[in-house]
Amino acid sequence: MNKINLHEVSEYVGQNIGIFHQKRIHSLDGLKLPHVLKRKNPYLFRAKHVLTAEQIVKSLVDAHISSNEETLFGDWLEGLALFINERAYGGWKSGITGIDLEFDADGVRNIVAIKSGPNWSNASQIAKMRLDFKTAQKTLRTSNSGLRIVAVNGCCYGRDSRPDKGDYFKYCGQRFWEFISGDSELYTAIVEPLGYQAKERNEEFVRSYAQMINRFTKEFMNSFCKDSGEIAWDELVRFNSSAAQRKNKAKKGTP
Repeated sequence: MNKINLHEVSEYVGQNIGIFHQKRIHSLDGLKLPHVLKRKNPYLFRAKHVLTAEQIVKSLVDAHISSNEETLFGDWLEGLALFINERAYGGWKSGITGIDLEFDADGVRNIVAIKSGPNWSNASQIAKMRLDFKTAQKTLRTSNSGLRIVAVNGCCYGRDSRPDKGDYFKYCGQRFWEFISGDSELYTAIVEPLGYQAKERNEEFVRSYAQMINRFTKEFMNSFCKDSGEIAWDELVRFNSSAAQRKNKAKKGTP
């Protein structure tokens, strides 16, 4: 194991954090109002006594952004984890389905499925991960039957008070970053460089966000508001849920 050079980690973050911010903005550029309208429950807006087009639009866009950013940043953190582990243990990105990272330490081959946080899964997703671990172990032992293999679900933040899950381990937050780096304090050390140019990059995102809210609000009002300015709830519900509309689209070959 090699000791982690925090200056190298800071340099990596500074050089690559822009990718995350660029993807945040790009995700807004590709967003369309009809798509997000179809994903949300129009009855909920009515039940909450939502009265303005902007309230609906902001709720739709903010929900999309929250979900999308979690995924984008999770992917980015996976790249950081791979970089750190390669420096510490010579690890590599796995080519096996469902496995993100492989590295050898103390005579053991560690196979790691990296997730953003600890609450990422339901029962079927856990079953799928367990199956991926078993398949990976079988694949690796095909060429080396004596290989000792440990399966790990690594989570970039959070806690899990019972890491031993029987057939795999779940390391979260501090435990995960220490596991891949050998440094028990790395989980706090990486916070500072993540703020590199955050203010400047966020201002660019906020401008794109404001433009989208204005554009979507205008589009929503044109399609789902009466001349009086009142929301036409029946039209909104039809757009979201009408079986006839879906049949018409299917005939035209549109999504």
